Amino acid sequence: MKATKEQLIKARDDWFAKMQSVFDGTYNSDRPFILNGVLSKGKSDPYTEPEKWIDECIEDVYNRLADKILDEGQFVPVCLEYGIYGVHYVDRMFGAEVYYADGQWNAKYIDGIIGELQEPDLEHDETFQLSIRAAKYFVSKGDDFILFGLPTIASPLNIAVNLYGQTILLAMIEEPERVRHDLEVIANTLVKIHQAFRDILPYKQLQPVISWGRTQPPLYGQICGCTTQLVSEDDYHDLVADLDERVLNVYPNGGMIHLCGRHTQHINTFREMKALKAIQVNDRAAHDLERYFNELRDDQIIYLNPCEGMTAERALEITKGKRLIIAGNFDLSYRI
Repeated sequence: MKATKEQLIKARDDWFAKMQSVFDGTYNSDRPFILNGVLSKGKSDPYTEPEKWIDECIEDVYNRLADKILDEGQFVPVCLEYGIYGVHYVDRMFGAEVYYADGQWNAKYIDGIIGELQEPDLEHDETFQLSIRAAKYFVSKGDDFILFGLPTIASPLNIAVNLYGQTILLAMIEEPERVRHDLEVIANTLVKIHQAFRDILPYKQLQPVISWGRTQPPLYGQICGCTTQLVSEDDYHDLVADLDERVLNVYPNGGMIHLCGRHTQHINTFREMKALKAIQVNDRAAHDLERYFNELRDDQIIYLNPCEGMTAERALEITKGKRLIIAGNFDLSYRI
């Protein structure tokens, strides 16, 4: 017998409360906190028929996925994510030529001069308006259980590197004021995009990108820190960090930064960022979990995607399960 909508929502909100206790430092269990969400699928083209695609995703949830939230051993959030144009969603708004090839979205660098970037007209931007159309349609369906994952809104530095390539990194040394101008333009645009989705979506259902594997309690945001591995501690601190916080501060509780390379030169800065409440580490970044755990603030938690260089078991030895969320499949019988 399938669960009722009320049972599904209660199970989701109970898990959100447990997750919030990890953030608050009050999680008290002999089980590690495991996050292992699921993503619905639609068959139609989300670029030309977003409404039909969303209908199919919602149908998929209730045919196949909804009851997974009832798992008592792990948090299995049930998500629908409108991830158009992949990591180049925002690039397209700034005029980059975005194209699909080799199984993924790609973008060509823009021809603009660093220091002269202008904010896009979001009210008339095709890409932005398509995503807003999808979000509004989702809300119109009246479903209050499924989590809605945003497109990849990324971060000021990620977008700048997508637009200019290595040229922006060299300019950080030679023309920092011009770089700062463009980073501020990007940050202001990202804030407007996040705020637009916040104004539309119910707060308990809004999730940033990778909604099923980086799920946070309600009212937390996310930035992508991939490219911070390419810059020095000083350049990130002086040119970028406050803009990352500006984006996170769209959300009352701050939020998360995603890391996937070697970013440990920024630990001191991360620790100073009041809005930064979590780091998410996968691949090479996961290898440095011990440093992040020992050197970040006590109220900054770690999302771990286990890998050969940092297994879940090793992470639990280091953390004793404190300030840690393990993302993905893990032995549910494991005790701390």
